[in-house]
Amino acid sequence: ALVLVNAIYFKGKWMRQFDSKDTHEADFWTSKEHSKKVQMMAQGGKFNYAKITSPPMEVLELPYDNKGDLSMFILLPDKNGTTKEIVRQLTYEKFQDWTSSTSMQNTEIRIFLPKFKMEEEYSLVPALLEMGMKDLFNSGKADLSGMSGHRDLVVSQVRHKAYIEVNEEGTEAGAATGVVVGPTSAQIIPQVKVDHPFLFFIRHNHTKSIIFVGKLFSP
Repeated sequence: ALVLVNAIYFKGKWMRQFDSKDTHEADFWTSKEHSKKVQMMAQGGKFNYAKITSPPMEVLELPYDNKGDLSMFILLPDKNGTTKEIVRQLTYEKFQDWTSSTSMQNTEIRIFLPKFKMEEEYSLVPALLEMGMKDLFNSGKADLSGMSGHRDLVVSQVRHKAYIEVNEEGTEAGAATGVVVGPTSAQIIPQVKVDHPFLFFIRHNHTKSIIFVGKLFSP
């Protein structure tokens, strides 16, 4: 059997870390009718923030402590909206527009973000077939002789596993793909409560490359 594995690992500390003393129990609404208790982190400060009207959502940038080269972007739908509405409109160009300097403003806000950990494993075969990569899985058409010198190799499965953990210190994330074959009292500070399902992206800001992307329904 021929096994190819591509792995990536990322561990980033927030540029502005959350104080664990501010972490508290709070409700996270998995739907309009159901909620669960989570550990909610909190902090105030100036962050890049945007309120988008179509689809209705808030966009928040949380930079990592690496000279701003990497950031996590949170796309939080309006209380009456859904992540599905965002995904329907989501393209690479739309994402860059929503997170551009013309859309986002450096704003004094107070953030509430749940601690969460995700681990997923799934097959990429259906997605690759839908993209038109059919010959790779067809024993009569696949040609992987450049890798082994033999023409009888064929890919039977492609599996992807991803892991991410977000806490007060920062973010730890990894992915592998295997192929077998301070405010004043007079000021009203806006609050961004990430207390319902949202999308998140980790982006290399210089190249605009998306390193990780995920959708959280339940921390």
